[in-house]
Amino acid sequence: MFRAGFRWMFLILGTAIGAGYASGREIWQFYGEQSALAIIFFTFIFIICSYIIMKISYEKKAEHFVPVLKELVGEKVSHVYDVITILYLFSTTVVMLAGGGATLELFTIPFWWGILIFGFLLVLVFLWNINGLISINMAIIPALIIFLTTVLFIFLSANGKEFSFILHEQGNWPSAFTFTALNILPLVAVLGAIGKEMKSKGEAWVASIGSGLFLGFITFVYNEALIEVAQEIMLYEIPLFIIMKNFPYVAVFIMSILLFGAIFTTAASGLLGLSTRFKDYLKMPLWMISILLILLMVPFTTFGFSTLVSILYPLYGIANLYLLAVILLYPIVNRYNLK
Repeated sequence: MFRAGFRWMFLILGTAIGAGYASGREIWQFYGEQSALAIIFFTFIFIICSYIIMKISYEKKAEHFVPVLKELVGEKVSHVYDVITILYLFSTTVVMLAGGGATLELFTIPFWWGILIFGFLLVLVFLWNINGLISINMAIIPALIIFLTTVLFIFLSANGKEFSFILHEQGNWPSAFTFTALNILPLVAVLGAIGKEMKSKGEAWVASIGSGLFLGFITFVYNEALIEVAQEIMLYEIPLFIIMKNFPYVAVFIMSILLFGAIFTTAASGLLGLSTRFKDYLKMPLWMISILLILLMVPFTTFGFSTLVSILYPLYGIANLYLLAVILLYPIVNRYNLK
């Protein structure tokens, strides 16, 4: 149970720790000053949501996210969420694909060759179906967590940072809900694909508690480090590199590789959600569906996403908050005993 639970834990972490999170931009957007209580709330909310989603997925023996959506929001509304989730996964995976190509340009690899290499590696992962993605996450995510937390603690120690918690200075606590909501759709999409693979509900407890505690701890430490460089954040696209500006070049190089890994795991999670969704219709193995999806995505990698994002992301925000509320109310509405 614990071994399987840890496998799912890294799948959750790989989904949640994308390039935006690892770079610090996502954390600073939601937190900052007066956010310790918000991060504690986030930790508990994330654990509850992950467990409920996994438990529903296990009980439905789900192979994709639609059965989970139907259980949460009902038959009719699930059709709307089905479309929203597909759009969300498609658009974010396209952005990651373009990001992967752009990152490889730093190594003098042309953009289109970079996308080809990135896409090939993604397809390679799915030759082993879900196990391939879990193996990649178990290789990349621990390395990213260890290196990132080491960098953050070295930085905080060098700056003489002392942690404190003053209850009446925690005005940013509502951010716990918006930050959790940001991760809800991809979480449903990925965890909805593993129900058939799970052997017991105990795996859900191990995975949800483990991933929640890890994310909560890293988010708190990262946020404390970002507060220290708050005056400079607007000058950098990647806040993490402000923290690392006095680190040796080799450390920055290693972190750049790990950020590329975070882009890769996010793209792989999006492809998993999409591939499992269409598997019943296409009657193909996941790696073949991945090839078709990547070929479909490639033309969009040069598309100006500002207009698309300005239309879709507000929709995602509303949809995510509603879905978060439904998940949190699910135990009450269904007299859920969490056993």
